[in-house]
Amino acid sequence: MAAIQPFPNVWLVSDARNDAVLERALVRLPRGSGFIYRHYHLPDAERVARYFALARIARGREHVVVLADSALTALEWGADGIYGAPLSLYPRRDLLMLASVHDMREIGQANRVGADAALLSPAFPTNTHPGAPSLGPVKWRMLARHARIPVIALGGMDGQNARRLGCERWAAIDGLSI
Repeated sequence: MAAIQPFPNVWLVSDARNDAVLERALVRLPRGSGFIYRHYHLPDAERVARYFALARIARGREHVVVLADSALTALEWGADGIYGAPLSLYPRRDLLMLASVHDMREIGQANRVGADAALLSPAFPTNTHPGAPSLGPVKWRMLARHARIPVIALGGMDGQNARRLGCERWAAIDGLSI
């Protein structure tokens, strides 16, 4: 896919924790933000139905809609892109490819597969993985410098933590759902 211009700076990530407030969160996001639909917790039929309901709201706000699934499914569902581990992404021109990365090895993989951007996590402690170690600002910035693609901060993110990192691109589950 040709690069989205302008590439969204703020991304809402779906999860079981924020499912009940996603409609409101999508409307409150700045117009033209990004939305990454995961919803791994739902059975297939419910996941599909929920995707289309949320994608309709997101499209009404001109958000970029990315699906955590295969490229084939993303094309069938009309998503703008796919999200996943770098090695699950195959070079494509018809979909935006967002790589989930956590370390130098995965950043290198994202660079090599031609991902359009990388979500580097966990920047800060997160409710997704309670008690797990986080990168913190120094290590996050060090790793981000090795990416040859835009880097989106994920993990414990909100506007204040984005400023602490000095990054303009960030994604959140809880931080954009309150």
